[in-house]
Amino acid sequence: MPGSADGPAHPGARERRRRGATYRRPTNALRRDLAQLFCAVVGLLLGLVAPLVTLGPQVAAGRVVSVLFTIGFGVISLVSIIYSMLFLVVQFSSTTFTPRLGLFRDEPIVWRAFAFTVGVFVFCVTSGLAIGAHENVSAFVPCIAMILTLIALGLMRSLQMRAFNSIQLGHSLTAIATRAHHVYDNLYARPYAPGAPPTHGDGTSAGQPSHIGAGRTVVRWEGPPAVLQRIDVPTLVGLAREHDAVIAFRVAPGVTLSAGTTLAEVTADGPTGAALHAALTTGVERSFDQDPELPFRLLADIALRALSPAVNDPATAVEALDRLEDLLTRLAGRDLDIGGFDDPAGRLRVSVPVPDWDRYVRTAIDDVLFAAAGSPMALRRMRDLLSALAERAPERRRAVLYDRLQWVERTGNETYPLVWTPAEAA
Repeated sequence: MPGSADGPAHPGARERRRRGATYRRPTNALRRDLAQLFCAVVGLLLGLVAPLVTLGPQVAAGRVVSVLFTIGFGVISLVSIIYSMLFLVVQFSSTTFTPRLGLFRDEPIVWRAFAFTVGVFVFCVTSGLAIGAHENVSAFVPCIAMILTLIALGLMRSLQMRAFNSIQLGHSLTAIATRAHHVYDNLYARPYAPGAPPTHGDGTSAGQPSHIGAGRTVVRWEGPPAVLQRIDVPTLVGLAREHDAVIAFRVAPGVTLSAGTTLAEVTADGPTGAALHAALTTGVERSFDQDPELPFRLLADIALRALSPAVNDPATAVEALDRLEDLLTRLAGRDLDIGGFDDPAGRLRVSVPVPDWDRYVRTAIDDVLFAAAGSPMALRRMRDLLSALAERAPERRRAVLYDRLQWVERTGNETYPLVWTPAEAA
């Protein structure tokens, strides 16, 4: 172990652990709620103030009220229908790739368009009620309503185009890869150092302590089955420092928790189990934010479904393999030992199991490898992928690639002797 809570850490490991801010709890859900509240409040205030304007030409209040209520209820009804149809179509189309693909739902345009529409509805209804028994009202009010309606329709059009793109294979693959690039650039900022401490063979980095010592407290999951999505590491580092403790997680984001699952081990007199549970975010599915394996899982799922006998679409599998090669190449030269987090004094306070290089290769390739044996096109693409990675990966990370490359060559020669070209001649 490169460092501990009682002694100096390996310089590289210490610098890696100080980047614990990349594990902060995202606030996407909070922003969605606040956006809707903000638009509703602005619509309410604007609806109360607009009828008080007396500038410009005057129009009959009764006609304006009718127009406002028609626009308000018409827009909200249209949006409800559009959202219902879009989510039905997008979810059905996404399932043809993998049922775990939910990128469209998390697109900012989805909740921003809905929030703006809520604001338009609130403005129209509030303005109509605020006009009251007035005989005339400024043309400013219906003009504002029309402008807001046109903006809402523009957002609806953008939403529909985004939904159309999301049901296209190329766009879905690009969206997954883009999210993965963002995650990896944040988590794995340091280049791979061949002299760094080796990693365990169980898929976790050696920088994470396998035990804490005597007097530890085991914290278990006590709730219903759920997927661990996020760990609020900065909060836990602060709690561990306050109690002069070390928290060693036994699970990572992306793991499904069931009753009795060991979450972490905490040194004696450390934070309570309730405090540790409060720092966790769970849900019904995996999330990109702190789950670097998820992009590989999604791309492998798409390739597996394409290679299944029911679909039999090796060209789609090849496109998924193109993206898998890109992500593996991106990680081949990165330092993946990022599971330890220090306090400002440099003492290890929190450790989280993270995938090592072999784990990423197994997740991305192994299942697809056996499925590709039934398609010469997919098998050749798998050979090219492994050959290219073996050339670009550091020496210590090539063994796992050579093992699979040998299997591919042997399988290709035995299964497709008439069409299989040796790698040297390809």
